[in-house]
Amino acid sequence: MKSMSIEALRAGVQDGSIDTVVVAMTDMQGRLTGKRIHGQFFLDEVLKHGTEGCNYLLAVDVDMNTVAGYEMSSWERGYSDFAMVPDMSTLRLIDWQPGAVMVLADVQWLDHTDVVASPRQILRKQVKALNDAGMEAMCGTELEFVVFKDTYEEAWDKGYKNLIPVNQYNVDYSILGGSRIEPLLRRIRLSMANAGMTVESVKGECNFGQHEIAFKYSDALSNCDNHVIYKNGAKEIASQDGYALTFMAKPNEKEGNSSHIHLSFRGLDGSMVMADENDKEQGMSDLGRQFIAGQIAHLRELALLFAPNINSYKRYVPGSFAPTAIRWGRDNRTCALRLVGHGPSLRLENRVAGGDVNPYLAVSGIIAAGLDGIKNKMVLEPAFEGNAYASDSARIPSSMPEALELWENSAWVKEVFGAEVQAHYANMAKVEIAAYGKAITDWELFRNFERF
Repeated sequence: MKSMSIEALRAGVQDGSIDTVVVAMTDMQGRLTGKRIHGQFFLDEVLKHGTEGCNYLLAVDVDMNTVAGYEMSSWERGYSDFAMVPDMSTLRLIDWQPGAVMVLADVQWLDHTDVVASPRQILRKQVKALNDAGMEAMCGTELEFVVFKDTYEEAWDKGYKNLIPVNQYNVDYSILGGSRIEPLLRRIRLSMANAGMTVESVKGECNFGQHEIAFKYSDALSNCDNHVIYKNGAKEIASQDGYALTFMAKPNEKEGNSSHIHLSFRGLDGSMVMADENDKEQGMSDLGRQFIAGQIAHLRELALLFAPNINSYKRYVPGSFAPTAIRWGRDNRTCALRLVGHGPSLRLENRVAGGDVNPYLAVSGIIAAGLDGIKNKMVLEPAFEGNAYASDSARIPSSMPEALELWENSAWVKEVFGAEVQAHYANMAKVEIAAYGKAITDWELFRNFERF
């Protein structure tokens, strides 16, 4: 990622081309929260000292309701502040907001200690553990989204029913189908390129109005940074152009939105540690096999990190290209884990995450599982051939309560992520499950209103 220098920021503020610095952190749900700060004030004050925000930003539900159960933030603790400390290596232009640049922030307590439940800090911890083992993670995420001709306000007023997708049929790889919405897709692509991301391509997908923009891989932290900025920016640009765009995992009964995560380990010197050209079967080293074995061993207890919402689990439908079976295979899209590439490009595609994923949490889980597989020299089962949907393999949890139970009761999760992180994200799941349990759905009304 090509970042903007502080000198370029100073020059922009001085000549008037930059007047606003968006300082943003990522919340539990993977959304950007923060402040828009006047450019000169940022240079004079925030650059040196950071800015502050209420610590409830990491302890509220999707609707920003204060909820019980979080150790770090509560009415009893007074909902005090924490500091958002800009990471200036993330500074970049966001040209869809006139005169604005954005910088991501790490979250610290006012005594300068880390807020350990912050998603970016959780990933930093796993990246450090990997670096201490002499390796780094290279990562790329593939986000799918569905575009509707309705505005966000219209979609809200319509109760998100009878929305009009920009395509009326399956446009997977369709050049004609993509052309229908190319002005919007082009604007998003060019804006993300101007924000320092390396754009690879755009293509149609299976659901009506579904598309995907792909970006070049990078190190794990910068890739997750790009992911959340792109996701937020795409929605802002769509809104400006009169469209509603959703990354929701399962917005309707058709194919859901995925966020496939491609990841590999490399030596700190850039050397291949997962690939072995002398291996005639898969071109993979023993370490690479141990990495995948770790994913299989821990995927069920990490499911909450890949599927963080009630809706996430409705995406796991046989034959939908969303996985159900915890198996790995060479270029096999029916498996949860798909090995692709050769030599330097050899990598594992995790197909479990949906478009609603918090990338910092999911990538943290992949790194931690891979490290554990390597540490314990886990033995990898043979590659699966055929239709994994029809196999008798272990399954991805089918509901949030099941995923919560696995996460909350995992001794390994507690050891690797810490008791505070384990409890924090278990509570997030409990809050969502409770909210869903109180909701009266359309399905219930149609099934019960007249007939009972």
